[in-house]
Amino acid sequence: MSQNKKFLYRRILLKISGEVLQGSNNFGIDINSLKRIVKEIKSVVDIGIQVSLVIGSGNLFRGATLSELGLDRVASDHIGILSTIINSVAIRDMINSNLSIRTCLMSAIPINGICEIYNCEQAINLLSNNFVIIFAAGTGNPFFTTDSAACLRAIETKSDIILKGTKVDGVYSKDPEKNSDAILYRKLTYKDVLKKELKVMDLSAFILARDYHLPIRVFNINKPGSLYRIVTNRSEGTIISK
Repeated sequence: MSQNKKFLYRRILLKISGEVLQGSNNFGIDINSLKRIVKEIKSVVDIGIQVSLVIGSGNLFRGATLSELGLDRVASDHIGILSTIINSVAIRDMINSNLSIRTCLMSAIPINGICEIYNCEQAINLLSNNFVIIFAAGTGNPFFTTDSAACLRAIETKSDIILKGTKVDGVYSKDPEKNSDAILYRKLTYKDVLKKELKVMDLSAFILARDYHLPIRVFNINKPGSLYRIVTNRSEGTIISK
């Protein structure tokens, strides 16, 4: 891993929202969006960066939304958990079909024949051997978001940072799609985020990252080359740290 010393991070966890996968569609998975994300991943794997992934389910079924519509919250979250597995299988297939990169799909819940069951020690070993690891099914429990799963898996696998790939350029003072005067923050502390009540990720996930001094960078993954620029220490998105 000596070649990684020239890069800002050695091991990253990439958190991708489900909405990024749907592209311009209202529902489902857009193949072109998948290809674009996989190209970004390849650009950093090729230079020796160790990559793991956690993917949301907002393009399919979100547990909280289903609960608001009348389903039991536990059942709703189980549907959301299964949706993350669908997204994870799709991105694994896209990586396997188009790239010479070894992958492993690990799930927090057992699904024989589709996913391996999550094992922290095995995940670290595979990352050290340049596998891309996809962590599916969140934490495996209702009431916890994929943001919480991303923070948990990043801490467990000793990742250097969480890179949260979204459809916006970083963390703004307010919603940039509704407010033309919204300010893009380049650097924030954990205290800043809490004081300003900025929406970076759900509170329990954010507190977990803060308590373990895990930095978070929010960036626009739809910008070509954004992931490469981040690991080669160029300005991109918003960095949040102590």
